[in-house]
Amino acid sequence: MARVVAFIPDLLFGSNVIGSLRAAGHEPVLVGDADALARELPGTQVLVVDLTFEAAERIEHVRMLRPPGVATLAFYAHVESEVRARAEEAGFDLVIPRSRMAREGAALVDRLLPA
Repeated sequence: MARVVAFIPDLLFGSNVIGSLRAAGHEPVLVGDADALARELPGTQVLVVDLTFEAAERIEHVRMLRPPGVATLAFYAHVESEVRARAEEAGFDLVIPRSRMAREGAALVDRLLPA
């Protein structure tokens, strides 16, 4: 279906996200730092970003590196509403709590793909 880059430094949660995306038929790639993100972005259709740690830095990386036409899905810790607001202001397409990412990640990626 889609090439999805997951910028998730937490390897355990990232592996769960990758597994659900792969099961849904996507081609996921897990990256943990900005250098790997820059290398993997070409050809990407959806970028998933973990904002539960170093949110401001990750928002800035995406702002600087995101090619036109790449949809963005970010998740944050539900207690950090200011992170959600900053991500929405930065132009992320969809910003959700981490718990929703765990439950609905693949379906939300599907929602961001062009019809």
